[in-house]
Amino acid sequence: MRRSIGISVMVVLALAVVAAPVFAITGNYVEDFEHPFVGLVVFYDANGDFLWRCSGSLISQTEFLTAGHCADTAEGAVTARVYFQQDAGANYNPQLGYDPVTLYPIACAPGTVGKLCATSHRLYNYGFANFAGFPDTHDVGLVILNQRIRLAEYGQLPQDGLLDDLAIARGQEETLFTVSGYGLSYRTQEQSNVPNLSFRERLMAESTLVNLGSSLTDGYNLQTQGNGDDRGGTCSGDSGGPVFLGGPESNLIVAVTSFGLNALCRGTDFAYRVDRTEVLAWINNPQ
Repeated sequence: MRRSIGISVMVVLALAVVAAPVFAITGNYVEDFEHPFVGLVVFYDANGDFLWRCSGSLISQTEFLTAGHCADTAEGAVTARVYFQQDAGANYNPQLGYDPVTLYPIACAPGTVGKLCATSHRLYNYGFANFAGFPDTHDVGLVILNQRIRLAEYGQLPQDGLLDDLAIARGQEETLFTVSGYGLSYRTQEQSNVPNLSFRERLMAESTLVNLGSSLTDGYNLQTQGNGDDRGGTCSGDSGGPVFLGGPESNLIVAVTSFGLNALCRGTDFAYRVDRTEVLAWINNPQ
């Protein structure tokens, strides 16, 4: 889905709202087997109908961190289902309307509940309101799973203000971040005969810091660059996915994928920071 806000540039959410196959990270990406706690989350309305899908991260056995515009109860999200298979939608069949292996997006496959798939009836939103108050968009959400997912490791939350020094220090342009998710790998023009590129798998890519203190970030968002130099970025379907500080081996989540400025996913990416006192407090006690 694409929404706009009242600023001079178009903000494009990394979110899909049609019952379409799941996609992947853009640019120079690799399959992500490093972060088994990163999952594909599907949201449903009160009738159980598909609304949209996003990415996100388990930070405990039952707490799944995503974007606020994903867990948007004001727009009708009532329940959710999370898939942790690396290739959660790789076998999606458009004629069937689901993946016959994982059963994405309609159900958990037999034998996967509480292991590689979980349901949720508890969605929380930090106060996201269609990007009101930009750049402090409150774009963080939590999905509390009905079943525990037991893993060897989970995504780790940062210490308060971890990224603050990067906002004022010189020579930080090569600070490395890693993004992970199930979003589009290459989006083409709507009138193009060339199809969008989609692998329907959890992929990851490295990106570098642009800034933390512009009018679009202002201490609330993280702006990264994923073009060229063996880098990659995010696109539709990656919303809520983690932005790790460091290389592919990192599990330290400093932000969640939020929006971009280019509908074709060729530009810089923005993620909502979670290393802030009030955000960390909310995550620890969502209401």
